[in-house]
Amino acid sequence: MRSPSSCRAALLEDWQHGGFGLYIHWPFCQSKCPYCDFNSHVASSIDQNRWARAYLSEIDRVGTLTQGRVLKSVFFGGGTPSLMDPELVDAIMTKIRRTWPMTNSAEVTLEANPTSVEAGRFRGYRDAGVNRVSMGIQSLNNQDLHALGRLHSVEEALAAFDIARGVFDRVSFDLIYARQNQTTQEWRNELKQALSLAVDHISMYQLTIEQGTAFGDRYAIGKLRGLPDEDSAADMYDVTQDVAAQMGFPAYEVSNHAPEGAESQHNLIYWRYGDYAGIGPGAHGRLTLGGQKYATETYRMPNTWLEAVEQRGNGENVSDTLNQIDQLHEFLLMGLRVADGVDLNRLSHFGGDALQPNISRLENMGFLTHEKGRLRLTSEGRPLLNAVLRELLVN
Repeated sequence: MRSPSSCRAALLEDWQHGGFGLYIHWPFCQSKCPYCDFNSHVASSIDQNRWARAYLSEIDRVGTLTQGRVLKSVFFGGGTPSLMDPELVDAIMTKIRRTWPMTNSAEVTLEANPTSVEAGRFRGYRDAGVNRVSMGIQSLNNQDLHALGRLHSVEEALAAFDIARGVFDRVSFDLIYARQNQTTQEWRNELKQALSLAVDHISMYQLTIEQGTAFGDRYAIGKLRGLPDEDSAADMYDVTQDVAAQMGFPAYEVSNHAPEGAESQHNLIYWRYGDYAGIGPGAHGRLTLGGQKYATETYRMPNTWLEAVEQRGNGENVSDTLNQIDQLHEFLLMGLRVADGVDLNRLSHFGGDALQPNISRLENMGFLTHEKGRLRLTSEGRPLLNAVLRELLVN
């Protein structure tokens, strides 16, 4: 049992400003999208009972490290978690509830692709404890869906969304813009259509070409044509902000929009620099243990992770300590993404007072502002987040 003094010390740990969450990574997909650089794999057969044993073992391990914490959110990401058997999700959620107390408003999200949506499966997820679904729709244009390597049509996506909306109170979906040959007006029209649906949260990402993806390979040899230039992509970003705000979906984070109260609570743990455990192949985590913050990673390859859990009882292959400078950089990298910015008291806790000359310079340039004890990006600074961060953190 903890002593009263250790309990008081625990209450002062910085991670509690963001809360504690759990990320579960399911690494399998029906196919690999050409733009995707996530840790996802296509497999002809999956022994879900074997995977269940591994997940439950890892929950036990992490639960021992974080005993007594209250869990704020669970996120099943991937890959395509809607390929998980509902029985597997139920077994994981049962173990989670036995391992940690959960807040009364705990958010439990599961990512889904329209090709893997069935009403019966969704009811099974709901009965297991999932109360929010995030759908990878990506486009409301069939030609673009085909170009993006998606296996569903617009009609299938909308039908899947209707199924999800009939089962869950909270449904989010993703869209990609700045696609090949897309015009600003086409994106404006598509965005209005998307926001007119009965959705309560939407994530909108500019198409980026990543090394190691099929799109990256095509781009390198000049065969990925029709991408918008920098000015056109910037115009689409501006349209995204304006149209979403007008329709009641202000940007509470660089790429995420929701009415007040419908924000992703799990992602806010990341952005508010709380603690989260990552379980499953390629999952990352940030855990404060014994007053020290650690960055954790697990083995990326599914079979390697599975065998590590089975043979030595631990799927992690990295657990690095983060010094104060590391934490300062991460705190700003995550926190400035959010519309309300970062708490100046917490910034001082991470040694941020030394950045005051840089902060003042960026304020004078119109990219940063501080008020009511918070530092945040201005509307001019938000599209330039990475450049602002470089200038902010320069010695």
